Amino acid sequence: MFKECADIQTADMLKLPVPALVGGKPTNIQLKPSEIQKQMVAELGERADKIRNKMVKPYEDNMLKITNDGRKLALDQRLIDPDLPDDPDSKVNICVGKIFEIWEQTMPQRSAQLVFCDLSTPKAGVFNVYDDMKAKLIERGIPETEIAFIHEANTDARKTELFGKVRSGAVRVLMGSTAKMGAGTNVQKRLIALHHLDVPWRPSDIEQREGRILRQGNENKEVYVFRYVTEGTFDAYSWQLIENKQKFIGQIMTSKSPARSCDDMDEAALSYAEVKALAAGNPLIKEKMDLDVQLTRLKTLKAAHDSQRYELENKIAIGFPAEIRKCKEQIENATVDAATVKEHSAVDADGKDVFCIQLEKKVYYEKEPAGKALLGLLGLALNSEKPVPIGYFKGMELQIQHLPFGNEYHARLAGSGTYSTQLGADVLGNLTRLSNLANGIEPSIEKTRNMQIQLEQQLASAEEEVKRPFPQATELTEKSKRLAVLEGLLNMNDKDIVTDTEPEQQCQTDNRQRGQEER
Repeated sequence: MFKECADIQTADMLKLPVPALVGGKPTNIQLKPSEIQKQMVAELGERADKIRNKMVKPYEDNMLKITNDGRKLALDQRLIDPDLPDDPDSKVNICVGKIFEIWEQTMPQRSAQLVFCDLSTPKAGVFNVYDDMKAKLIERGIPETEIAFIHEANTDARKTELFGKVRSGAVRVLMGSTAKMGAGTNVQKRLIALHHLDVPWRPSDIEQREGRILRQGNENKEVYVFRYVTEGTFDAYSWQLIENKQKFIGQIMTSKSPARSCDDMDEAALSYAEVKALAAGNPLIKEKMDLDVQLTRLKTLKAAHDSQRYELENKIAIGFPAEIRKCKEQIENATVDAATVKEHSAVDADGKDVFCIQLEKKVYYEKEPAGKALLGLLGLALNSEKPVPIGYFKGMELQIQHLPFGNEYHARLAGSGTYSTQLGADVLGNLTRLSNLANGIEPSIEKTRNMQIQLEQQLASAEEEVKRPFPQATELTEKSKRLAVLEGLLNMNDKDIVTDTEPEQQCQTDNRQRGQEER
């Protein structure tokens, strides 16, 4: 339905002259969490327990707060508690090192870099990632004048000035959020690298971010896009979530998937099970997410298969038989009516049709007076909902009918069957249409017979097709069972979470134990 009114042109279809990514894809920089981060992720699991057990009020703590704290923790542990130590291997510090390295390498070209971070934006008197990174970059040797925050350009004039400095190479590191530095930020001329410090919620945000550098007018033929991921935190899950959302959107925007419907995936908070699995460092969560995506596709294909089967069953039971019966009736009626037309047709010495028509009680042998008389009788049908008989032509009853929609008049020849043609204002043209209508009855028999044969072939094909099972039925069953096992595992308490190679067996054992305890 969407594509009936939308013309979709994606980047891979347009093939615009934009720079290529080094290595053909974004560079993922995976970082190990600090011991403090590990401990804090575990504490998030404890908070989720209290929320689930209704030990806290929703305004005191909730899953959205936990998700937000988890995202902050993945960025920098000092966002949770500013008094915590600065981990030298944190995402912020590794990013600072990468920015300085590229800044130094591209000094002759004065290439620029963008840093996107939606969390911990600049705020006076409060620890934030922006000021922390700027101080560290200055300490390493980057002049303060070459580092800027998009938040400082709070008017259109200041933005225009700032963007000009980035394009000229005066500002070589520009930091900002997706909202402030996304659409409308045309600074691509010298951009060599883009850094994703955190993960936004929507694929369109990623597209807006990377669209700043993968853009026409960039003088660099190859550019870098870095994604910083802290393992064992919400980072990996968030990137997986954004990928799943993009797959959902891609089904509509690329036509490369047979799927016709998808579940809404735009949630801003993780579920209890997801937080618990992250808190426990459970590797099964990634398997569950992959299964979710695969099952969505399989269920959509199964629904499409079932829908097609129901439609075929309906056509086999009702549609095709009814259309075949209609064809047979039309053939029988047309055969009788063609014989009537032939019986009441005559030719003169030159082999031409002898014209004859009865309008009301008068018989006409001349076309012009007959045509005028026919036009004069059209008014009889003006106020009648049913066809009005006005005479005979070629042995068949001649009727006229007025159709209010479009203000049209139609002539009908009624015998065993009924045949119709539209009338106009031309005197002789109407009589020609009547002759063509009568003479076309016999040729229509063969066309209807061919249509009947096609319908019978389609019926036979449908009867074969409806017997075929869903081709991925076994795969759907197996993956559904596996997902049910994983969901059971992920909803256990911390002490019950299984990470060995045989989770199904452990799950069955735990279920039996719980059943005995309940009894």
